[in-house]
Parts: sequence; C-alpha cells; structure tokens
Amino acid sequence: MSAIQTSDSVTGTPADDRRFAAEIREWLAENLGGRFRELRGLGGPGREHEAFDERLEWDRHLAAAGWTCLGWPARYGGRDATLRQQVIFHEEYAKADAPARVSHLGEELLGPTLLAFGTEEQKQRFLPGIKTVTQLWCQGYSEPGAGSDLAAVSTSARLDGEHWVINGQKIWTSLAHLSDWCFAVCRTEPGSVRHKGLSYLLVPMKQPGVQVRPIVQLTGTSEFNEVFFDDARTEAGLVVGAPGDGWRVAMGTLTFERGISTVGQQIRFARELADLEAVARSTGALGDPVLAERLDRAWVGLRVLRAHALRTLESAHETVDARTAAGQASVSKLLWANWHRGLGELAMDVLGAPGLLARDLDGASSGELNEWQRLYLFTRADTIYGGSNEVQRNIIAERVLGLPREAR
Repeated sequence: MSAIQTSDSVTGTPADDRRFAAEIREWLAENLGGRFRELRGLGGPGREHEAFDERLEWDRHLAAAGWTCLGWPARYGGRDATLRQQVIFHEEYAKADAPARVSHLGEELLGPTLLAFGTEEQKQRFLPGIKTVTQLWCQGYSEPGAGSDLAAVSTSARLDGEHWVINGQKIWTSLAHLSDWCFAVCRTEPGSVRHKGLSYLLVPMKQPGVQVRPIVQLTGTSEFNEVFFDDARTEAGLVVGAPGDGWRVAMGTLTFERGISTVGQQIRFARELADLEAVARSTGALGDPVLAERLDRAWVGLRVLRAHALRTLESAHETVDARTAAGQASVSKLLWANWHRGLGELAMDVLGAPGLLARDLDGASSGELNEWQRLYLFTRADTIYGGSNEVQRNIIAERVLGLPREAR
C-alpha cells in the first residue's frame, strides 16, 4: 500500500499541465540544493521555529523566481495561473518535501482577501510586499472570550480623526512575534452584538501600542502568541470592505484559508502516513490486525480528503451561495482536522509503551520529543484552532441544513 498516490486525472492529461508540472519539478530539484538543501521537510504547524530565517530566505528566493502568488492577476505580480495549475504547484511542492512557507498567511489568506474586497490603493500598497515576502502578516481573529465563536469579538476600534484607535486582546495569534502587520477583526460600532458592527482592519505590529507575548505549547515551542492592543493605531483607510462589514470579509478569508493550499497539506499528511507505516513494519506493529486495519482506514480517509478538496475546488468557478460555501469550508475543516488528530493517536498506538518516553526511535535517551510525540501533542489542537469541531457542526446544521439554532 502506498500512501502517496496521485490520480492522472488530477495532475493533468493536458500537455500544458504536464509541462507546467515538469517545470516545477525541475526548478525544485535544482534549487532545493546548496544552501537550501538542509531545509527539506522543515517547518509547518508545531514546527514553525525550525530554521525560520533560512525558510524566509527560501521564500524570497521563490518569489524572485516567480513561484509565489501564482493565481493572482499578472497586474498584481501573479502569473494568472489556472486553478488546476495552482493545485499542481502545491502538489509538486509537497512531493519535493520543500520547507513550509513562512508567508502562508499573507499569500494564501490576506492577499486573496484584498483582491476580493480591498480598494485599489490597498492592493497597490500591500500586495507587492506579500508577493516579495518583505512583509509578514499574522491573523487577529481569536480572543480569550471569542475563540471558535468569532462573532463574540470584543476588541474595539474607534475612529479618531485620521486613525482607528484599537484596544483589546487577541490570542493564539500564529507568528505574531515575527510579523510586521496583522489583519484583525475589531468591533467598531459600540453597542453592536454578534456579527454586526465588526470591521476588518490592517494594523502595524511594530508600534508602542502593541505587545506580543509568546504562549508555550505542549510541544515546548511558541509559535502561538497573545497580542495586547493598548491604544494602538492604524490609518483610517486601512479597513478592508466597508466599516461594519467585517464579518463578511472575515468569512471570505476563512474560505481562502481552506482552499487550494490544502491539497499540498494532504501530500504532507500522506508522507506522514507512509512514514508511520514504515515504523509499523520495523517494530512489528503491522502484524497486529487491529493496527493494520487502522492504517488501511487512515489511507482511505486520506483519499476522502482529497476527493472532497478536488470536488470543492472544481466547483469554485461556479456561482455558490454563501450558505453552500460555508458548508463546504466546514466539512473540509472537519475532515482534515479529525483525520490528522487520529493519525497522531494511531502513531502513539504503533509506538506502544516506548512512545511514553522521551527517547529517539532507536531507543537512545534524548530528553526531547521525537517526531511522533510532537505530532500527537500538536494534533490535539487540530480540532480546536481554525474553528472547533463543535462550531463547524453548528455551521453545517444551522446555516446549511436549516436546523433549529442550538440553545445559547
């Protein structure tokens, strides 16, 4: 059983798609060497601390060669790549075991949001820095009292002449300690509740009114942060969409978050599964029929993830109402989050009792978590961040199926 397989119908029977895939493979093979050779496989959720400066240099190298922001219009620095070509790029990038991108939040979330909702002035000002990876962004959504329930946001922003003045706290803000800017959802209409009265602001992080405090995770790393705004300021014109229309813009960002790049994510998942199968063979765990069946089921689950992602992406050109789009995004999040968390649990069962000790896989005491222990611990958060399982199911039930709202 091979966990990494690609359907010919996906990577392209058209000759131009095959040439595009070959171009990407050749470029990656040539450039993932020399000073970048040691970056293969580094970074990603739970491992963002790995060679960050070197991965930033790699991202800028990609940008200089024209391999960032492929789907953007050419007039904004993109390549006008088709949806199919973007899928091919993410697949080939993941297959090459290229390092996780440090510019994901800017390129995959904010960039498309600005293209869809931003003013021309905002596009001209910010898209070049995202394209060249000279400005790094973080996402200011969750708060201590508004985690998965984003509509409960209380961080406020009031207009004071030519600036918004921001007060409040965000939490679980990935890479905030390394970011230049934050796209933040704030309550700009006093007395408003839930989805109304919110605005989507672009806020500079390097100012006296912003304090960032890292949060130590179960894995011992600190890629998440809490961010405090104390009379922080941003220009009045740096609201994306109209003031008070932040909920619609924020939901647009979440749709982009669960888009094309998830195809590459699934290739990485497949590699993790293949590596776990190899561990099961070496330890004899594959001889356990229960574990063998669970590994088979994990492979099937991965194919389901892929089928759903491709079906959703292929219908992206169609007119989809907001209710359907919300349902597709929520199903996607439920599928991959539960699958990946299950893989972490399966890894611990494959390792058995030795998995309880901080030892290398060869048995030597190291005092450090091995890759499977880190996977298990970090994937406990997969079903929480980005919208918890419970919230995703409520979205599907209430907004898609039209079931009665849950009692609150």
